[in-house]
Amino acid sequence: MASRVDHEYDYLFKIVLIGDSGVGKSNILSRFTRNEFCLESKSTIGVEFATRTLQVDGKTIKAQIWDTAGQERYRAITSAYYRGAVGALLVYDITKSQTFDNVQRWLRELRDHADSNIVIMMAGNKSDLNHLRAVAEQDGQSLAEKEGLSFLETSALEAYNVEKAFQTVLTQIYHVISKKALAAQEANGSGASALPGQGTTINVDLTQPLNSQTWAFSVYLVPP
Repeated sequence: MASRVDHEYDYLFKIVLIGDSGVGKSNILSRFTRNEFCLESKSTIGVEFATRTLQVDGKTIKAQIWDTAGQERYRAITSAYYRGAVGALLVYDITKSQTFDNVQRWLRELRDHADSNIVIMMAGNKSDLNHLRAVAEQDGQSLAEKEGLSFLETSALEAYNVEKAFQTVLTQIYHVISKKALAAQEANGSGASALPGQGTTINVDLTQPLNSQTWAFSVYLVPP
């Protein structure tokens, strides 16, 4: 029975959470995957991950969300953490300007270790603490536009925009992959109807630019 449940999705996407310690990554993860929030949550030690299955354009997408410690002493896990990730949520705390200043460092690390075509969203978390705001929303928006990233302000406490952030990232990944995978299937002369249910991994070389970016993903096709 467990094996059957594991295969009740069409695609599996790995998403990583990055950002300084204390910005709320773990609570974003728990809010999205379990609809929970803990005011006294402790810093993550090493790596944790959780999953959630949702619908995107009629397809069942299983999101595997990885959360890592923001402290420097855990950076040795970097390569394994980013391996296979097709999306990232880069989080800073709107009440702590230093966490926003460090966004560029996290972007460099992400681009050094992850696939160059990874879908990235920047999230200014803790919007419920607007009275303590140290980073203007426009500053976050401007940096995101400069770096070519999506952007939202979120609140794990109030469940504000957490769902939207992940839904946006997963939808963007799915649209790019499904479009390019179909083109690759047609180019290879294989009918699309023969692919679902084969349970194989198809490496799709997405070398044509889309919105001034290039894409390269592994598409996991799992039996329904």
